Formats: sequence, C-alpha cells, structure tokens
Amino acid sequence: MARESVYVLAADLVLLLHVLFVAFVVVGLVLIFAGYLLAWRWVRRFWFRAAHLAAIAVVVVQAWLGVLCPLTILEMALRECGGDATYTGSFIAHWLESILYYRAPAWAFTAAYTAFGLLVLLSWVCVPPGRYRKGQARTVRR
Repeated sequence: MARESVYVLAADLVLLLHVLFVAFVVVGLVLIFAGYLLAWRWVRRFWFRAAHLAAIAVVVVQAWLGVLCPLTILEMALRECGGDATYTGSFIAHWLESILYYRAPAWAFTAAYTAFGLLVLLSWVCVPPGRYRKGQARTVRR
C-alpha cells in the first residue's frame, strides 16, 4: 500500500470517528427524550449523560472561541499528506453545504450549536440522570 493511501485511509477513519461523534450528540439527545417517554432506564445512566453533555459542551466552546474542531484539523492534515482534496471551514458546515447545498455564516452554526447545547442542558432538567449501584432497585422517575 502506498504511503499516500495510508494517509487517505487514516483521514477516512478520522472522518468516520467524526460522524460517529456527531451521531452520538444528535441521536443521543433524541434517545434521551424518547427514553423518557418510553421509560427506558438506560437513558438516565449518569456516565452516558455526562459524556453526552461533555461532547456538546466541547462543540459549543469551540464554536464560541472560533476554534476549528481537532478532528477536522487532523482529517485535513492527513488528506493533505495523502495528496487528497481538502476542504475549508468546519466539518458540519462542509457536509451541510455538500449534502444540502446550504451556506450560512459561521455565527449561524455557533447559534445552532449553542441552541443544541441548551437543549442538552434542558434534558438534564426534564430527564435528570440517576446514579445506580449494582444491586440497587432501579426506578424510573418521571
């Protein structure tokens, strides 16, 4: 396998990781509210909820600071080393533009990330996480 191919493959793996991160944040919030309605206990697990909150918090802080996501930076560096095409701007902005032909200024994405972060915080109020110990009775709070 040529060295360039290894870089492009690594960039594709970083892209996959990025997509999984975005899916965790977006689908995670949907599952939290669905879990509340369907009485799924696992959506109240503290570590899942803390990881979910931390994930969107990182995105919101990066957006407010105007910092590009490290996964985007790494992916682009690997693509460049592999001689593959790169893109400018954020991961979400690029793929929204590519998939939906949607263009928006950076502040619009910052506002969207912030609003989504506020929804995640709201989920902590509406569907509070619980801490369960092994052997402890698990009750669903509504």
